[in-house]
Amino acid sequence: MFSQSYYLLRSKLDGQYLVARPRSGDQSNGFLMLFTADYDALSYLNRHGAEVADRFGVESISGPQLKQLMDRWGFDGVGMVNDPLVPQVEFLRRDRTL
Repeated sequence: MFSQSYYLLRSKLDGQYLVARPRSGDQSNGFLMLFTADYDALSYLNRHGAEVADRFGVESISGPQLKQLMDRWGFDGVGMVNDPLVPQVEFLRRDRTL
């Protein structure tokens, strides 16, 4: 996971990252949505958020930067988007004990 680049969607309005949050009532910081290619991030955005697509930008991030970003924002884990059109997302919860 750390030797690869990932792509994120970030709001141009307030700088927030695209995250998935559980439907339950708990106070979750959410799962940071990660894409393996910039065109996958754009495909996801155009398919599932076409009306707000102009409000987001795509950012690239390396593995070591990802850990720092997760620590800074306090995300619960990541959502690896395997298929942006369906979508198929694999959620990985981070272990905060390390």
